[in-house]
Amino acid sequence: MVNRAEARIDLDRIAANINLLRGPSRIPLMAVVKADAYGHGLVEVGLAAERAGADWLGVALLEEAIKLRTHGVRAPILAWLVPPGSDFKQAVAHDIDIAVASIAAFAEISTLSTKPRIHIELDTGMSRGGFLDEWNDFLKLDFSNVHVVGVFSHFARADEPEEQQNADQLKRFNEMVQDLADNRINPEIKHLSNSAATLKNSAAHFDLVRTGISLYGLTPDLKSLGDSDSLGLMPAMQLRAKLHLVKTVPANTPVGYGASAHTSEQTKLGIVAMGYADGIPRVAQGAGVFVNGARAPIIGRVSMDQFVVDLGADSTANSGDWVIIFGDGSRGEYTADDWGVASGSINYEIVTRIGPRVPRIYAPHVY
Repeated sequence: MVNRAEARIDLDRIAANINLLRGPSRIPLMAVVKADAYGHGLVEVGLAAERAGADWLGVALLEEAIKLRTHGVRAPILAWLVPPGSDFKQAVAHDIDIAVASIAAFAEISTLSTKPRIHIELDTGMSRGGFLDEWNDFLKLDFSNVHVVGVFSHFARADEPEEQQNADQLKRFNEMVQDLADNRINPEIKHLSNSAATLKNSAAHFDLVRTGISLYGLTPDLKSLGDSDSLGLMPAMQLRAKLHLVKTVPANTPVGYGASAHTSEQTKLGIVAMGYADGIPRVAQGAGVFVNGARAPIIGRVSMDQFVVDLGADSTANSGDWVIIFGDGSRGEYTADDWGVASGSINYEIVTRIGPRVPRIYAPHVY
């Protein structure tokens, strides 16, 4: 069947990004593939990352970890959003490491008949996951029934390298690791760096770095760190769709729901066969598509299954032509960064929200 839209994922680019992120020192790396590998495909990217030399895979959910394991991934896998009441027996059965962030979760997991592999999560200043108010009581517990593999935390502002909070969190992390050592709890692996810290804060690399957005060739923060190209990263996803229809309309033609936009002159409009049901942000203004070597901006509101672009009066585009919604920007097309800005959001959300109606094609980008 011929697709009306597709997300083309270049796995060779992901491999190249892994090689860049590990650096000359070949630091051990966890490829973060949660949320369907940020929209790129959990199993396909997980296997590709393993082939490319990723030492670990990281996910949020236990079911993501189990899917990876049952589809052939052999590398160690850490799942870090596994609340009390989860099926911890399945984690052990599939040789999956579990993050522990509460006494309640620890109480459940430490009663298993087979010793589970855990990573202790620390709240060092983000006020999200990790031990904070329960810390002193946690240190008094019996650890004989668990294998403490790792200890980790997460930066809140690593994408702003000069912010004092980064140094504060690093200091607090070291203090809490020392608390563990003082209680004869000695994790084998310490990990703190996300993508931004991997790129910009070598003091936080410890024994393992966790790379998420950069794995897919996207910048952790466009404003403070620069774009993908400036960081040496290669965007892996190219999103394309077909023009369902091209039509010529006169000046002052209303476009879309609410007639929120009107054409300023006679022009050609292209109806793109994707909408917010596919992950195109409804609020996007200032982005568009790339067709026949030129950008065509959105006009009017994004609908559930389609949106309209102003092709210009002289456009030679035809119904059925492919357009690029975003790519790496090398030919002048919009990027995921551009769409993030146009939506008041970030590139993370743009790629992750691409829905299941859009097939993932594992092949090089096309123009």
